[in-house]
Amino acid sequence: MASIAELEAIVAERRETVGEAHPDTLTAMLDLAEALWTEGRFARARPLEEAVVAGRRALYGDAHPDTLKAVGKLAVTVGQQGDLREARRLQEQVVAGMRALYGDDGRDTLRAANNLAGTLAALGDAMAAQAMLDGAIATLTRAFGPDDADTLTAKGNLAALLWQYGEREDAFTLQEQVADAFRRIRGADDPATRNAEAILGSMLGEIGF
Repeated sequence: MASIAELEAIVAERRETVGEAHPDTLTAMLDLAEALWTEGRFARARPLEEAVVAGRRALYGDAHPDTLKAVGKLAVTVGQQGDLREARRLQEQVVAGMRALYGDDGRDTLRAANNLAGTLAALGDAMAAQAMLDGAIATLTRAFGPDDADTLTAKGNLAALLWQYGEREDAFTLQEQVADAFRRIRGADDPATRNAEAILGSMLGEIGF
């Protein structure tokens, strides 16, 4: 992956050659924002993401998938900065927009619902978050299968929610299923497998085994 300095140079070059509002410039800005995000530099990432959202709205309109994906990225950053209510508002827009484009069974719809569930949980609305995750898991399993990566991600998120609210036996069992599935499908050295097993190990440590 390119360094932040390299990505900044790409953004500057595209601004100069094709302009601020060009799709290639907006994509480069989003790449830079993502690199900043991975380093936890949310205050620098957010203005870039806001500019991309505004630019894509001007180019494509509110309902275009590229606009909605940019709004979804911005929502995650906003949530990381602690403004959970604004994150929820943005994520609800993304869910509604993806549903209008792809229907209830669309992968992007379900991914957006999964993200919204996390924000609902962070806001303390565990019942709404669980209902959304249960529905997403059921639909993902039916549409893409029980071993699909998005299905397993949603199950892991549900396990975390159950754990947070004290349903530890159910949470542990579900997380164990997620770790076993990733290990079987992707192998022991895959990052998703290692992450799922690390969470499982943390649960075991808290239980005291």
